[in-house]
Amino acid sequence: MQEYMSNGCRLGWLINRKKQEVEIYRPKQKVEILTSPSTLSGECILPGFVLNLQRIWEL
Repeated sequence: MQEYMSNGCRLGWLINRKKQEVEIYRPKQKVEILTSPSTLSGECILPGFVLNLQRIWEL
């Protein structure tokens, strides 16, 4: 994920289905780790975008 950020990515999500965790990457910020979030927001990068994670956790 660091390579993506180094190349200009402004928002990255690393989803670990087994642990039900999401790592959120943003430039020049510490990685934020969420446990079992029901949704993820596209924030100001993708306004209005919401990813529903319920089906992913159920697999």
